[in-house]
Amino acid sequence: MEILRDTFEIAGGYAGVNTLMIPDNYKSSLSIRETEVAIKQIKDCFERKLAEELNLTRVSAPLFVRPETGLNDDLNGIERPVSFGVKGIGGKKVEVVHSLAKWKRMALHKYGFSEGEGLYTDMDAIRRDEDLDNLHSIYVDQWDWEKIITKEERTVDTLKATVKGIYRVFKETEKHVAALYPQFTPFLPEDISFITTQQLEDKYPTLSSKERENAIAKEKGAVFLMEIGDTLKSGEKHDGRAPDYDDWHLNGDILFWYPTLEMALELSSMGIRVDEDTLERQLKLGDCEDRRKLEYHQLILNKKLPYTVGGGIGQSRICMFFLRKAHIGEVQSAIWPEGMIKASEEAGIQLL
Repeated sequence: MEILRDTFEIAGGYAGVNTLMIPDNYKSSLSIRETEVAIKQIKDCFERKLAEELNLTRVSAPLFVRPETGLNDDLNGIERPVSFGVKGIGGKKVEVVHSLAKWKRMALHKYGFSEGEGLYTDMDAIRRDEDLDNLHSIYVDQWDWEKIITKEERTVDTLKATVKGIYRVFKETEKHVAALYPQFTPFLPEDISFITTQQLEDKYPTLSSKERENAIAKEKGAVFLMEIGDTLKSGEKHDGRAPDYDDWHLNGDILFWYPTLEMALELSSMGIRVDEDTLERQLKLGDCEDRRKLEYHQLILNKKLPYTVGGGIGQSRICMFFLRKAHIGEVQSAIWPEGMIKASEEAGIQLL
């Protein structure tokens, strides 16, 4: 595996690193046109089965929101949203969404969904501060989904049962792809494994968080890594999470081992959402108590929104995974630095 890195700086002192991994003797088994056909096959199959598995109804979703609503996803809290003034509303600012983690919960309430019912939507986002590599693009496309549960169902058992249902969708889609394209032999394990971030740190105390993810994904094949956002015994966080949508003790990421790049591939981030008590605690821990005054947060604190479980599933990433692509740019049209484009072309990686 050849790894190329490009360090850069932009105005304002922001620095980053773009990375390109080139697998040895890589060659896609599908042409660009065949790839485009396969992408639709995968998306149609996965979307249909996900809706059936979780009892979800497709709804329309916004590309941008007003910042004062508190609806935008703050991700790790440092990413800058793309924003602009809108002439038709007096020049007031709107933000392109990072994800719809909060908006979906509001929509379930507004649209009159009941317990056991949920929604999903095609979410498009721009994440301007992403360092670009084989897995990360400034363009994000995912299925954002959300489902109403009772307060009593805010448990690890509910979370695990939901993960197992989503994993069944992955397995069924893998079987569908193999039937259409026999060269893609199924290799996902029969069941997905579960482990917490603290258990993972205890298991691999000398490794970094990403190295731990690679190690457990390689060992298990498919794993749900739970409890992301809070501080571990080491004093470090496994990864950052915004304090106001997931409950840090009832969330996690679905990770698959990806032989093409010899690494863990995150396909979904999800969790049971904060209730009024968890929101108070996590806003304090995140030093974000000023958000309490925002509309979304007030609705949760006053118990006006339903209790929910939800997440996002990367559309381009699942296509990349099932089609054994080396770069996410082989399944989505985005922006890449000239050096990455040239090196990819020389390596037989066909960026769209």
